[in-house]
Amino acid sequence: MERTFALISLGCAKNLVNSEQMLYLMDEAGFRLVSEPEGADLVIINTCGFIDAAKSEAIDTILQMAELKRNAKLCGIIVTGCLPQRYKDSILTELPEIDAVLGVGSFGDIVAAAQAVIDGGGIARFADSSAPVDEIPRVVSTGPSWAYLRIAEGCNNFCAFCAIPYIRGRYRSRDIEAVLDEARDLAAHGVKEIIVIAQDITRYGTDRYGRRCLAELCHRLAEIDGVEWIRLHYLYPDQFDDELIDEIARNDKVVKYLDIPIQHINNNILKCMNRRGSGDDIRALFKTLRERIPGLVLRTSLIAGLPGEDEAEFEELCDFLKEARIERVGVFPFSPEEGTPAAEMPHVDSEEAQRRAGLIMELQAPIMDAFCQSFVGRTIKVLCEYFDEESQYLVGRSYADSPDIDGQVYFCGSCKEGEFAAVHITSADGGDLYGEEVKA
Repeated sequence: MERTFALISLGCAKNLVNSEQMLYLMDEAGFRLVSEPEGADLVIINTCGFIDAAKSEAIDTILQMAELKRNAKLCGIIVTGCLPQRYKDSILTELPEIDAVLGVGSFGDIVAAAQAVIDGGGIARFADSSAPVDEIPRVVSTGPSWAYLRIAEGCNNFCAFCAIPYIRGRYRSRDIEAVLDEARDLAAHGVKEIIVIAQDITRYGTDRYGRRCLAELCHRLAEIDGVEWIRLHYLYPDQFDDELIDEIARNDKVVKYLDIPIQHINNNILKCMNRRGSGDDIRALFKTLRERIPGLVLRTSLIAGLPGEDEAEFEELCDFLKEARIERVGVFPFSPEEGTPAAEMPHVDSEEAQRRAGLIMELQAPIMDAFCQSFVGRTIKVLCEYFDEESQYLVGRSYADSPDIDGQVYFCGSCKEGEFAAVHITSADGGDLYGEEVKA
């Protein structure tokens, strides 16, 4: 008898790769994926447990699935990923509706968990979260034109506000040949854009090879036929060197879009948060990158209301943003995460942190709007992703737009999904661009 399952993937891109690996393993074992959990034998919920909002989303999703189960519209619930890893001693007690749990080191056990639930039992497995990265094939779920390429797992940075090292384990680079083999397979299946991801890609290779290997990896990825764009997420500011900057600058396939989370600019806050380098180091790096990489688009992440941030430190951050004119900015209010050093430090209340985050986005809005307006009248390269039935536009992205984060390009034309088009931009609105395809 054919068994069915639904999969709900929450959280970040790294988590999505784990979900795609579980899709592969379940398919190989003969389980059939269905689009909705209602009526399925099983639902797999791959969770995030990084900040309070992510934990709340995961718990709400579990409770929604539990309601289906109570109404006999779903047979079993398997919860995987960061939430069970973080709360492995209490999750089954607090959420008894769950039938099986797998930690971040046990995604490869998904078929065993599924079979156990179908047989009327359940399992809880938590393998070593700092073990070497499992080389498991995956079913790419992001569409034919782009895919994530995870090159490492875990983190050694131990920023004071962050729980990731405690959840995902120590930093472990994948073997470079395994990474390249996966990239070749993606390209063979029509993937044009590869988004290189890890908690910290700038340290890639340091644990395995004793040196930074990201520049070498970019060079070798660019040699793969079919790969046209290589996008880099996330680069930490203290690990840049001349070799990497030169590779990004001269490699035509590396899109000139760098995601560099800085979190803050004040020296005392950076030191208190165990961030390496100073605000002046960040300013100097951004200046160097703009000078050496023409057309560079910078993205960063900030946290408002960090411990030590009073009005003066907040004003320094705002002044920096006015000066740096970063094209893409995401900001989050400080979330004191249990078990992290920052959670025990004095800080403003959540309402004030949220207010400051809102002020930053107000400050950033005209900067980002002006950047979008700078494309009007230009013809740019766009990766077409799909046709939007509602608007009757083709929808794609430019080099300046990362999927699910930035804006999109809406255009008229005959370009097919997964292909590149030259698009003349006629207007910009709310972070999105509009235009018409230009035929050669």
